[in-house]
Amino acid sequence: MRYGWFIFLPLAVLVSGCNYLDTVPENDIETVETIFEKRENAELWLESCYSFLVNEYLGVSSRPEITGTDELVANEFVRQYRDNNGNKIKWVGFSIADGLQMAQEPYGNIWKNNGFYAGIRYCNIFMDKIGLVYNMKDEEKDLWVAEIKALKAQFYFELMRRYGPIVLVPQNIHVNEKQSEMQQFRSPIDSVVSVIVTLLDEAVEVLPHMNGKEFSRQGFHCKESAAALKAMTLLYAASPLFNGNPAYTDFSNRNGEKCFPAGYDAEKWKKAAEAADKAIEIALEGGKKLISGNTSQPTELLNRMMDIEKSVSVVNFKNDEALLLFAPSNYNTDYLWTWTLPFLSSTDKDYSASVLSGVAPSMKIVEMYYTERGLPIEEDRMWDYSARYKLGIETNPFYLNVVEQQNTPTVLNLHLRREPRFYAHIAADRCYWQRGSYISNDMIVKCRYGERYGTNINTINSSTPQNLTGYYLRKFIHSDVTNKAYYTTVMNRDEANIIIRLADLYLMKAEAWNEYLSAPDEEHVYRPLDEVRKRAGLLGLVDSWTSYAKNPNKVFTKEGMREIIRREWDIEFAFEGRRFWNLRRWLTAADELNESQYGWNITGQTVEQFYNNFNGPVVVWNKKQFVAPRDYLFPIRSEEVLISGCKQNPGW
Repeated sequence: MRYGWFIFLPLAVLVSGCNYLDTVPENDIETVETIFEKRENAELWLESCYSFLVNEYLGVSSRPEITGTDELVANEFVRQYRDNNGNKIKWVGFSIADGLQMAQEPYGNIWKNNGFYAGIRYCNIFMDKIGLVYNMKDEEKDLWVAEIKALKAQFYFELMRRYGPIVLVPQNIHVNEKQSEMQQFRSPIDSVVSVIVTLLDEAVEVLPHMNGKEFSRQGFHCKESAAALKAMTLLYAASPLFNGNPAYTDFSNRNGEKCFPAGYDAEKWKKAAEAADKAIEIALEGGKKLISGNTSQPTELLNRMMDIEKSVSVVNFKNDEALLLFAPSNYNTDYLWTWTLPFLSSTDKDYSASVLSGVAPSMKIVEMYYTERGLPIEEDRMWDYSARYKLGIETNPFYLNVVEQQNTPTVLNLHLRREPRFYAHIAADRCYWQRGSYISNDMIVKCRYGERYGTNINTINSSTPQNLTGYYLRKFIHSDVTNKAYYTTVMNRDEANIIIRLADLYLMKAEAWNEYLSAPDEEHVYRPLDEVRKRAGLLGLVDSWTSYAKNPNKVFTKEGMREIIRREWDIEFAFEGRRFWNLRRWLTAADELNESQYGWNITGQTVEQFYNNFNGPVVVWNKKQFVAPRDYLFPIRSEEVLISGCKQNPGW
């Protein structure tokens, strides 16, 4: 079996009703019973259970977490783009970020009869009927049930972090039940967490490690993924959004039961921390490790950058760091690289009609990365923060083939002496971007007006795929593949997407223990962070701060470490969707997501004009809006509220 295979069984009746708890009509029960007579049909059903998850994440435009914060900027060409059939692409994330979310037809809606609740119904049927299969051993049935339990927990988790309290479905409701029985109430958040954790605990006991599964089954849940998902669930339960949030104190379900705890409970952080500890132990036992030690490149920095590149790359379903994967359909064409690779002239040797471009990293994320000493640019006393928007010179051979080296100032200081993740994730003006199996001068990124990577139009134009900020996204891009060959090469590599990786667990551990302990310590807080920093080629956390920081004592306080850990999340997982969810669970989205987005003057015809006369970046998008506390939770579709009788989320 290859990946990208997920299909739906031809049982449309399972998702044809109005209520999200609709079940199989009675005259189709015999069909379901017949399906579960044979192993091969049961396996198709299991794959169909997973297809509900995959279907929501087929393309980047449908994933709110990828484009729904302040990390990426898109021009009007992208937002108004229509596919070959004339259908306008529905950018869920950009729409949410611009304050266009609505209860009538919510963006990113998974609370629906053919969404995740359909997946839950499929899971329930599978667990109820798998015992009927005659040509399977009990051990294999137990394995498949464990995979489905973990999947059901994942459906619940995804619903929980969008909507908070949700309807739990321990078993499907019979079609002949009264309508009132189908109108179930939302369970309190602590009950939801408890059910998710129970399902995952049961799954972990049975599931083997990923490398102990047949290759064809590695796309399903394994011991590492179930343990990691448990840790992530408990981290959310402990976080400010769900733990003592005063905005939700009075929110109750239809039965009058309070949906959120009355006060803050520090012990929830301990549970999350211990779950992260256990998940790390399980992952390491299964041979998981942070990807590092590349030696294929000619310099130390380039090898570090290759480690970072490979940490988020899954080719032929292989990645030593990945704990949970899914394989999107190979028929999908809505890939992130379609929108982030450079739009080159049709006369360029690397021109590709598959590249549309128009999505670019924001200045905010560019400035978020550390200096070479592993500190924020505003905290490093050895890095000239006041001169960051001036031109400088790079002559250090350490940066050979990474930053342009000249005897005169040609490179913005903001692009100099930054950490390896900056150069691995961001293609900045006058820095190298390897595009193929060689390094040459034409790989220097030149983003100014009229240059290879710049716009050739002297106005911002909605009919043209322009890069609004002057930066390109390198993350997720294979550096050994040119623009021209990208589509055909990548489509033949059988890629997959990483949902959770080992670095998640290290940051979960550091965050949870820091919040629980009275002060950060080496074992619980610094060490897991240093695991991630070491792979990124940085000094240890304490050494960096005590040796080079303007405020060296920040690293020794709970509050200081909270800021440091959150920034580490933002950098290590930039553009992977974590920031979308983290800003919500930290209750900081209202502070972060109401700001304009900045970049350079891409129509400037001289270096001075491009860099705004070295006075700092300019506004390139100013329509972002986040309304608190309303937007911390997604709205349930208004029609669904009327049908199901569920209470709507506050503010909607």
